[in-house]
Amino acid sequence: MIHATVSISKLPPALVVGARYDTFLQRALARFFDRATLETEAVPSPSSDGRLSIDPTDDPGALSVRWFGNRYVLRVPGQRPFTPHEVRFARAIGAVLAARYRAILHPQLMVERGDLFRGAIEDRYVGAFFDSAPYVLPGSDESPPDRLAEVIEILRVAALSSYENQAISSGVLLIDGQPESVGQYPAPDRYWPHYTSALTSIKSFFRLADGLRTLFLVGHNGRLLDIVDVERWAQQSSGGRELEVPCAQAYASHARATLDNKNVCVVLSPGHEIKVFAAGTQVLTFRNADWHLLDLQAKYVLWEAAVGEPVLARRLFQTALDLSDAREGALFVVLRRPLESLAQLVAAPERLDMELVGQHSDASTPSRRHLLHVLAGRTVTELDPSVLSALSTLDGATVTDRSGTLLAAGAILRHPLTSEYTKTSGITEGARTTAALAASRFGPVLKVSEDGMITFYDSGRVWDI
Repeated sequence: MIHATVSISKLPPALVVGARYDTFLQRALARFFDRATLETEAVPSPSSDGRLSIDPTDDPGALSVRWFGNRYVLRVPGQRPFTPHEVRFARAIGAVLAARYRAILHPQLMVERGDLFRGAIEDRYVGAFFDSAPYVLPGSDESPPDRLAEVIEILRVAALSSYENQAISSGVLLIDGQPESVGQYPAPDRYWPHYTSALTSIKSFFRLADGLRTLFLVGHNGRLLDIVDVERWAQQSSGGRELEVPCAQAYASHARATLDNKNVCVVLSPGHEIKVFAAGTQVLTFRNADWHLLDLQAKYVLWEAAVGEPVLARRLFQTALDLSDAREGALFVVLRRPLESLAQLVAAPERLDMELVGQHSDASTPSRRHLLHVLAGRTVTELDPSVLSALSTLDGATVTDRSGTLLAAGAILRHPLTSEYTKTSGITEGARTTAALAASRFGPVLKVSEDGMITFYDSGRVWDI
């Protein structure tokens, strides 16, 4: 019997590269859509020439993926179907990988579009999410460079550097269209340098735009037009409109600068986090060495619906975002039926709806309980935002009813999951995740972690941002 073997070196280059890039695609989809499963379909795809397609199906929880003769279905649970941003990001991943695949097989394209292979490929996914034109090949004249990916690469390097022993923070506002839409720039065009890494060699470069108060203004052609005050620029461009989706207060002006236009604002925060704003909201964040698609609009809708009271939902969501940006932990619980559930979650001495009795009632020796009872009968929405933020950082949970009335603050929640959970995980009673899961049986819960992650629970985990 004769066994035939085929050496990889004898396979057509397109087939070898195609198999490799098909693997890249699967890994990228699995990484950015951790709640999804990628299923292989038995029916071969007619697309075997390197053309990639990622399309919605009749099922809102499924995307059809076709590439190199393979056909997959990217599927998420039906109760949370794909959002428009998720579909768009999946296609951005496909656009970048397909462009790289075509360039590898055409030496002339490799010479013309060497920028496709610079920097981290994840930054290219982010760039293609906002503008796919740089990934439409062939032809360098027809495909402009990815301005956003280049900006992110500059900020990545800056995040690893320091200036006078201080962490660098900076920011860029990439404007779409003509700069005259907001201000006049009297300097002749010939004095406008391109925003590139070459500028970072100037010692004072990052001090001119700290990302919090001031930004570099970069035009559609990549030229550095101006250095602007972000609050003034945003006020002038948006007319002071309120954001539809809350944003961390320190970056509200950055989000407003992108309202009703195609501008993109990229900021490197003092905490080494890269934040990307567009369409009036923060869209993506790079933290803990990974990109996260926040999808705030879709997730905020779910949170608001669960709370049932828009003003309360917005105040708690806003506070959670501010605490996340400050890397402060917190736990918010909104009880749907407090008369039935409050006694199960909070011990009587910690409840703000009950009078202090016994040894706890003696105000001559005030305790933490006396201090917190000053807030009895108050609602979350009437507290000053700074007071609510301070209250929320106390160890324990902030508990309200659906009208926003404070029922407990800094409370260690009682729950039956503690004993069982600690046996398997070793986590002590009062751990936020355990408490959040238990409290979510009685109403929506927001958990803010010190690493900046915000998680929404409602009879289990619903989403992370």
